[in-house]
Amino acid sequence: MTTTGMTEMSSGKPPAGGPAAERAAALFADARALHDAALARLDAGDIRDAAEKAWCATKRASDGLIVARTGEEPAKSPATTRELNRLATDDPDIDRLVDRYHAARDSLHGDCFYLGLCEPIERIERRIRNTVDYIDEVERLSAA
Repeated sequence: MTTTGMTEMSSGKPPAGGPAAERAAALFADARALHDAALARLDAGDIRDAAEKAWCATKRASDGLIVARTGEEPAKSPATTRELNRLATDDPDIDRLVDRYHAARDSLHGDCFYLGLCEPIERIERRIRNTVDYIDEVERLSAA
C-alpha cells in the first residue's frame, strides 16, 4: 500500500468491537507470545535470537495499535514505522512511544541480531525483558 493510501484510509478510527478490534487483539496476543519466546531464548543463552524475537514483539504490538486506530494493518516494517510516526503527530502518548520503537528496531534488530553487537549485554537483556512494558503501553493506547 502506498503512503497516500495508508494516510487516506487511516483518517478515521474504526468502529469499536469490529474486525479491526479482533485483528488488533490477535496482534497483541502474538506480540506477547513472541516476548515469551524471547525470554525463553534469553534463558537459553541465545541473546541474538532473543533480541530478534523481542523486536518482532515490538513490531507486532505496534501493528496492533495501528490496526486499532486506523483499521489497516501495515504490510512491512517501513509501513509500520511510517504510520506510527504519522499517528504520533496527533497523539503525544504515541509520540513518546516512537522513540522506544526506534530504539528497539536499532538496538535489538539492527545491532544485536544482524550485526552481533550485543554489548553491553546487561542493557540488551534489560531491553528484551522490558519489551512487555512497551506491549502493555501500546495495548492501553489502542483502547484510547
